[in-house]
Amino acid sequence: MNFDYDSEQNDLREAVRGLLARAYADSEQRRAVVKAEPGFDEKTWSRLAEMGLLGLPFAEEDGGMGAGPIEVAIVAEEIGRVLAPEPFIETVVLAGGLIAAVGTVEQRGEILGGISEGTTIAVFAHAEPGTRWSPTAAGVTATQSGDGWTLTGVKEPVPSGARADVLVVSAVVDGGGTGLFLVRGDASGLTRTGYRTHDGTRAAHVRFESTPAVALGTGGDRTAAVERALAETRIAYGHEALGAMDTALRTTAEYLKTRKQFGVTLNKFQALTFRAADMYVSLEQARSMALWASMVQDAGGDVVQAADRARLQVSRASRHIGKEAIQLHGGIGVTAEYSVGHYTSRLTAIDHLLGDGDWALARLAAAVDSYETVDPLGAPYA
Repeated sequence: MNFDYDSEQNDLREAVRGLLARAYADSEQRRAVVKAEPGFDEKTWSRLAEMGLLGLPFAEEDGGMGAGPIEVAIVAEEIGRVLAPEPFIETVVLAGGLIAAVGTVEQRGEILGGISEGTTIAVFAHAEPGTRWSPTAAGVTATQSGDGWTLTGVKEPVPSGARADVLVVSAVVDGGGTGLFLVRGDASGLTRTGYRTHDGTRAAHVRFESTPAVALGTGGDRTAAVERALAETRIAYGHEALGAMDTALRTTAEYLKTRKQFGVTLNKFQALTFRAADMYVSLEQARSMALWASMVQDAGGDVVQAADRARLQVSRASRHIGKEAIQLHGGIGVTAEYSVGHYTSRLTAIDHLLGDGDWALARLAAAVDSYETVDPLGAPYA
């Protein structure tokens, strides 16, 4: 299995890295951006659009670039490398992915075209108080009203929900299934209360009170579409975590080479060097699993199971690398002025978005009796 990028993918990586390096050359620049609303740099968002990155996975007839999950993974990793707060995964991968999968031709053309141009920010309003990473809706109900729909209930947390121009909302429909609906940011009966999360990004409490909505696509139960979109988003978040872990490891290794104790640099202490080596092993294991999951997605395989496997490995690696980065820095590692604490905070947030490692492990364990048994010396058993 070839895990190497081709020349075009390497060019894409370098172009994205160059853009984001200029926007977030150091942690001070990021801190300044996330302090102000909407929590990301609108100019950087526009530059991502100019490069075609916001339309990367969408079909060309919908205004996109027609690229695949590997290219999306490259962008996500570079975002993680500098902790860029732009809602690329939330808008392009999750909300955009749902619209691309089930939207009508008109909906795809209008909304995906706007996302690609950088003029529309769409997010998926799905999580509800008291629920735990389910592909179904429970607390928001949809009622048909003439030719349209109205929504009632609460969604929280909704990443970038206060800034979004369009909300893709999951809701319970008649018969108990989960439908998907589009709600404009200026719709009546819509109340959005935004707040800053511990990693510096933004989320919102969103309340619907007989809020007008339009069905996404032709209606029906969309649970399967939501499950797949969430799986693809978990894979993308895994690549964002890879970028963050890579920077945390590099920062830690450089610190060990320069910080002195007892007259020598810390990398002269064998125990500390071994701990840094263990961090590298965790990173490479997570990288292999995340790339494998993207390749499964690209090949049209079982993306849900692949996402669970990647999520488990990335979760374990991010916890290990985040904690060790802080420990090996000592007291400075937990200060707001130093970067590794912010990387650990973002890795923690990613781990709890859409299902953490323990949740993924439980899902994989529940289906263990359905996995194919493999003879290490021969073909699979019948």
